[in-house]
Amino acid sequence: MQGALCCYTKALKLTDSQADSAVLYRNRSACYLKLEEYSKAEADASKALDTDPGDVKARFRRAQAYQKLGRLDQAFLDTQRCAQLEPKNRAFQDLLRQLGAQIQQKLNSTDARVQQMFSMAAQNLVVLSRDEGGAEQIFRNDGVKLIQKLLSSKQEDVVLSGLRTLVGLCTGHQSRTMAIVNELGMEQLCAVMGSAASTVSLAACHLLQVMFEALTEGMKREIRGKDEAILPEPSKELRSMLRHLLEMIPAQNVSGPGRDSAINLLVKQVPRKSLKNPDNSLSLWVIDQGLKKILQVAGTVAELSEGPPLTENTHMSCSVLLSKLYDDLKSDKERENFNKLCEEYVQEHFRRSGLDGKLRAIQTVSVLLQGPSDVGNITLEMSGMMDAVISLCASEDVTHQQVAVEALIHAAGKAKRASFITANGVALLKDLYKKSENDRIRVRALVGLCKLGSAGGTDFSMKQFAEGSTLKLAKQCRKWLCNESLPPTSRRWSVEGLAYLTFDADVKEDLVEDKNALLAMFDLAKSEDKTVLFAVGSTLVNCTNSYDVEKPDPQLVELAKYAKQHVPEEHPKDAPSFVEKRLGKLLEAGVVSALVCMVKQESPALTEACREFIARVFLALVDRQEDRGPLVAQGGGKALIPLATDNTDIGKVKAAQALAKIAITSNPEIAFPGERIYEVVRPLVNLLHLECTLLQNFESLMALTNLAGISERLRQKIIKEKALPKIEGYMFEENELVRAAATECMCNLVLSTEVQKLFVATGNDRLKLLVLYCGEEDERLRKAAAGTLAMLTAEQPELCPRIPGTTTHWLEIFQALLLSEISDLRHRGVVIVQNMMQAEKGLAEALMESEALEILTVLAKGGEGAVDPVSKVAQNCLNKAVEYGIIRSREDGIEKEKGKGTEP
Repeated sequence: MQGALCCYTKALKLTDSQADSAVLYRNRSACYLKLEEYSKAEADASKALDTDPGDVKARFRRAQAYQKLGRLDQAFLDTQRCAQLEPKNRAFQDLLRQLGAQIQQKLNSTDARVQQMFSMAAQNLVVLSRDEGGAEQIFRNDGVKLIQKLLSSKQEDVVLSGLRTLVGLCTGHQSRTMAIVNELGMEQLCAVMGSAASTVSLAACHLLQVMFEALTEGMKREIRGKDEAILPEPSKELRSMLRHLLEMIPAQNVSGPGRDSAINLLVKQVPRKSLKNPDNSLSLWVIDQGLKKILQVAGTVAELSEGPPLTENTHMSCSVLLSKLYDDLKSDKERENFNKLCEEYVQEHFRRSGLDGKLRAIQTVSVLLQGPSDVGNITLEMSGMMDAVISLCASEDVTHQQVAVEALIHAAGKAKRASFITANGVALLKDLYKKSENDRIRVRALVGLCKLGSAGGTDFSMKQFAEGSTLKLAKQCRKWLCNESLPPTSRRWSVEGLAYLTFDADVKEDLVEDKNALLAMFDLAKSEDKTVLFAVGSTLVNCTNSYDVEKPDPQLVELAKYAKQHVPEEHPKDAPSFVEKRLGKLLEAGVVSALVCMVKQESPALTEACREFIARVFLALVDRQEDRGPLVAQGGGKALIPLATDNTDIGKVKAAQALAKIAITSNPEIAFPGERIYEVVRPLVNLLHLECTLLQNFESLMALTNLAGISERLRQKIIKEKALPKIEGYMFEENELVRAAATECMCNLVLSTEVQKLFVATGNDRLKLLVLYCGEEDERLRKAAAGTLAMLTAEQPELCPRIPGTTTHWLEIFQALLLSEISDLRHRGVVIVQNMMQAEKGLAEALMESEALEILTVLAKGGEGAVDPVSKVAQNCLNKAVEYGIIRSREDGIEKEKGKGTEP
């Protein structure tokens, strides 16, 4: 059995197929069951089920493992599912009976029964609260008092049920939320969020988020319901909630995850959602009431005895909050006040006697440099600050060194400062890297060297260090990244180093060739250490060359060379062929699953800049058509939707363009199943903007064409998003491809009655444009216009008599369609002619008196073999003419009538 276990383990390392991995995990689970390693058996069976939830064998093995682990409820559910899938399997039925007996025996004790009943009651409240009627019943029958007792329970699942019930009560309901905040009190809710249990803390954070949304949305409504009309504005409750969150930040009795949740809520709720909103009073209030509290946590050095408990993410969360508050300020006066408060705090601690105060000041500067960097730079330039940083780098105390080296790294952000540190600090960093016996210091010193070595960016000619030095630094970064014996923070710092060094194309090439390093980086991206997200995103943007590069005008380049000015040079390995190979290597290593996990992270560390990085990488990954299907299968399509709505302006465009590429070449109903397909429409419509490139316009139109052809509901969604005027505008675009794509989109949209009415309405040239486009040279445009006209004349026959009035050349245009060598154009042409003839006898006479009669006669004969749809429709046209009495049918062909409706 041990031999089989080893074989399955080796096979798992060799395969890249998810389906094969699922089978191997299932089989290895069986080995672990035989070896009585039940936790590992359960883990492997769960991995198999993640890939294939319908795998009965894997589910049965997990049930067996659960039974041995004493998790009888979960074992029963799995076995029940197996029995539903295979009702005649005796093994499943036997295990069900065993588990039923064991569960009954467990429930025989009074305490167990009471606990079970209490837990079930709490779960029932959760279910009831999800329905508006049920939520109102709970609220009106003193349910909040019962929930208050649930929140005081020592059982984690009971507390979670209480929190989830409150979410149901508060969602979208301002009056209930205000009453609950006042009845429960923010002290209790914050105490629950400050819990050491991470699941409870996150659930409480989600509840407070829902409460904030209910209160703020209520303030925006102009008309309130009857119950809400007598209530005051919720600003009092909002300020109370924010005050308690600020008090949580420096509190000693709050857990690290609870503190991060409080900061996260402030990041989401305080700054303005749009700078168009002139009211930034909430940010000013938080700065006035809580900036020093935030700086107190920012300056906490975890290794020292004093200070509240922190997580690996706390300092980064503080940086994000400080940055958000600073960016929300409107005037120089407000920014000067912010700078003054930060300077005063840093000076107060820096001037204290002893090292603790200086360390706190330096740590605060580090956090500021990562957040509002302008403020960080001001504090860094304080008298004696840089000297203290340099001297502490040489300290024998590891904690002192760590704080100082990190500050030095963050200080090297600007080229000017990087040059100063290159001249004064490189020797010190090299010394630390080579001589320090502590890996924490060595990896940070290495990152400092990496940052200084990349100061030239992507400019091949601007390198700070000697040839080959960056490759050596990158090799050491990859080595530390793959060393699982190092703590996650040290490994995270090695990714930071790669984020700087991957400006160099040689480093990019080496990284993508090192699959172990890529896998280690992706594992870190999926880990609980959220501070690594920005570094991973930055590294991937560099490797995929998905940053924006403006190609300089060749004439200006020549002038610059003549004037002996510096001209940036592109590395030869940044050519498109190299980039394409790098993208392939990243996809093979599993970059999509890492990006999907990064998007799902609920953390301030997932900043808008980080989200933009992810959107850029996704856009690069979908560039090749053959890569789009696998990307969607791994959840890439789903992950792009939130990136297209919550991002920087550039990030939204990049994510929307990636969605467009997927919707063009994949079946949108498969790529975006269920309701998700309707969420794709708005990002695509947003690409129909003059500030977007013609390529982005074109791809958006192509994607919307596919969506418009699926269902009336989707067409209505496109219309509701006000896309129609934009699409019509692009029908006049000079670029042939864009003009044709817009017309194709309109071709599918005219299936909607609402769009048809626009063409029926008088006083516009919509119909004329279609007729004229049917006579253009561009084949694609002619097909689209003719297809649109064919559908319109079929659905709205009243349009047919108006066609001759659009242009005097209408007969020549339709005759050219009938004579076209392209079968699609001929087919569209005969359908238009048929619709016109059926609409009015006068139109039929005009057509039959032209060369159209002769053309239709030839088309009606068709070719040999299968029935040609063109010949069938052409024959219908002739039959209609016979019916009108315009022509008569003879055995040897068609003959015009000599007199209207009379025998010759």
